[in-house]
Amino acid sequence: MSFPILAFVDLETTGATATADRITEIGIVEVDEHGVREWSSLVNPGTPISGFIERLTGISNAMVADAPPFEDLAAEVRERLEGRLFIAHNARFDYGFLKNEFKRAGLDFRATVLCTVKLSRKLFPQHAKHNLDSLIERHGLTVSSRHRALGDARLIQQFWTRVQAEIAPDLLDETVRKLTARPSLPANLDPAAIDDLPQGAGVYLFYGENDLPLYVGKSKELKKRVLAHFAADHAAAKEMHLAQQVRRIECIETGGELGALLKEAALIKQLQPLHNRTLRRNDELCFWQLVEERAGEWRPLLLSASDLGCRQQEQLFGPFKSAREAKRTLTELAKEHRLCHALLGLEKVKPGKPCFAHQLQQCKGACVGKEPVSFHSARLMAALGRHRLEPWPFVGPALVREGDELHLIDHWRHLGTARSEADLHDLLDAPVPDFDRDAYRILLKAVARMVPLVAPLGG
Repeated sequence: MSFPILAFVDLETTGATATADRITEIGIVEVDEHGVREWSSLVNPGTPISGFIERLTGISNAMVADAPPFEDLAAEVRERLEGRLFIAHNARFDYGFLKNEFKRAGLDFRATVLCTVKLSRKLFPQHAKHNLDSLIERHGLTVSSRHRALGDARLIQQFWTRVQAEIAPDLLDETVRKLTARPSLPANLDPAAIDDLPQGAGVYLFYGENDLPLYVGKSKELKKRVLAHFAADHAAAKEMHLAQQVRRIECIETGGELGALLKEAALIKQLQPLHNRTLRRNDELCFWQLVEERAGEWRPLLLSASDLGCRQQEQLFGPFKSAREAKRTLTELAKEHRLCHALLGLEKVKPGKPCFAHQLQQCKGACVGKEPVSFHSARLMAALGRHRLEPWPFVGPALVREGDELHLIDHWRHLGTARSEADLHDLLDAPVPDFDRDAYRILLKAVARMVPLVAPLGG
């Protein structure tokens, strides 16, 4: 095989999140020209082990009380893994936990990684399940201590041995080569930048020379999406040009897709990256608001986004990119529905005199009493209908929870993202941002997930 120096690795942990949970046990089976060696150790995680994890693994708080913390084991673990092909089942989990533990200990750790879940899927695609229990049953693996680190590491080594016996060497070599191949990266980008990319949701920023922002993107799977940019650079001129310019990558993790969408839109407006479609700022954003001057008589009033109060959302239509677009839209509707230019404020005429559109038979005559003003107002409301701003469905602010984050929203304005009740109080006390068209479109799709804020929080 191309990788004769191997390390089969399994961990037990306090939970499933590599950045927050900790390791409770490490098991390593080393295989090389000198034979097979096994090593394992309990690890004091420095945090309580839940009853669920204790029942699953059999590792209790009492068992790890006198065990060494990871930082005391870090040098030995790195020595046992260094230069070896790192093989684990669902390897992203084990590798991610170890990288985070090494980072806390002030050490850098990188390895070529092979996931036996992916290997099994590639070699045995006829089977639907590839978890460790399925592999035990399918390949007749001998279980010594399930859900303990060394016991599961032994199972992974057994699976490897079975695969070597069952699969043609050339096919196995080629499959392993593909699964362990490093991604194609821009020439000026440090490979370490890829290893450190988060797996979950968030926003990524590409920077070029002089630390200029080149591109802002979002994804539910950050690392996968970033690598997709570079994997496609040979096929698309735009991607190739972008890849050639990238010098640095920055990631901002979010609790989920909604947070990523909101953050992406805000950063594109703020940074104006070279390779993004420019999103219009809110400086010129406008609305039409229908104001009742007399009973049954409604006239349009032009409001800018900055003039729009947070509660002032009755009879609103828009948003429009600018006053010019708002007036052009109203003019087109007037022509289509034979509305009076004088009553719409699009033309100044003396009272009782016909507007120019009426002279062209493009107005039904509300300006000269031929059509009741109330009828004209009803037709105006109907004409503006498809531009209506969706009414805010709550009395006050609302929340959307994503992971451990809370998005605070009021009348389609994203007030901010909080992780605690104190954060929420700060957001409620902060100045209310202007209406943002892109945030509105994003939040409109998330309205089913919103819940009203119970006020006041904490009294």
